[in-house]
Amino acid sequence: MDLKSILITGGAGFIGSNLCEYFLYKGYRVVCLDNFSTGHRYNIESFLDHSNFRLIEGDIREIETCEQAAQNIDYVLHQAALGSVPRSINDPITTNEVNVTGFLNMLTASRDAGVKRFVYAASSSTYGDSESLPKIEEQIGKPLSPYAITKYVNELYAEIFGKTYGMETIGLRYFNVFGKRQDPNGAYAAVIPKFVMQLINHDSPVINGTGDYSRDFTYIKNVIQMNELAMLTSNPLAINTVFNTAFGDRTTLNDMVNNLKLYLSEFDSKIADVKIVYGPNRIGDIPHSLASIEKAKKELNYNPEYSFELGLKEAVEWYWENLK
Repeated sequence: MDLKSILITGGAGFIGSNLCEYFLYKGYRVVCLDNFSTGHRYNIESFLDHSNFRLIEGDIREIETCEQAAQNIDYVLHQAALGSVPRSINDPITTNEVNVTGFLNMLTASRDAGVKRFVYAASSSTYGDSESLPKIEEQIGKPLSPYAITKYVNELYAEIFGKTYGMETIGLRYFNVFGKRQDPNGAYAAVIPKFVMQLINHDSPVINGTGDYSRDFTYIKNVIQMNELAMLTSNPLAINTVFNTAFGDRTTLNDMVNNLKLYLSEFDSKIADVKIVYGPNRIGDIPHSLASIEKAKKELNYNPEYSFELGLKEAVEWYWENLK
């Protein structure tokens, strides 16, 4: 059988490396493109000797690199981006170069290489100042950060490439993804691994605001399922559109950190006594985030298997083994 080839951009990152691992296991040829600006070589170390794995070290801001990477590729799973709302506020230029120019480079290279389908990481930040809950794909607000603007522009470009060039694209609006290999270090670390690291060290996590803000925390295995469904669907109604990628439930930051303390204290009882500190709200943060996943269920047969609690328990076990 002719093995299908998948290009995973940002493949050394958190989500990208989990996708590399999964699709190698499923028997695909996997090409990873990464410049290691936020991804890590250790995330893909175990794949480097795999006969179906190939690493291209390069930057999506270079069109020639994108063209090279897209050669003989069936599917692109585009994860490469500079995440983080605060980072985009501090440095909108670089965020735009990577998330918009880089995205357009990869989209163009995929078009020219005849890629079958381009599945890309969109973002729940696109909902912006819309206060309606749950978030429904067709109802968005005004963006609240440079990052949110870049991710919305991705959707616009994908839509135009579908209409103008006949490309097949599907955007996945990720909602607060967490799981193994998520980096706890650095100024822009995601909240769950950052808090895990602090709790393991008996340091007090700082919650921005009162802790009443809520998020649709989404375990990585649900995200992998959505990428696979988007990549392989034959439903014409699913093509050239966007889907919320979430569990469809919300958890307050207070509940999140209390769950972390509960699960981690099974390994170290002192963690239960670590105090939580509260600070000011962050600029650009939305108060509440909750996805409707009805469209994904209907058009992609999406069936998320991991609730927040189930995913967090599994993630905490990995964090405890790997972050200590």
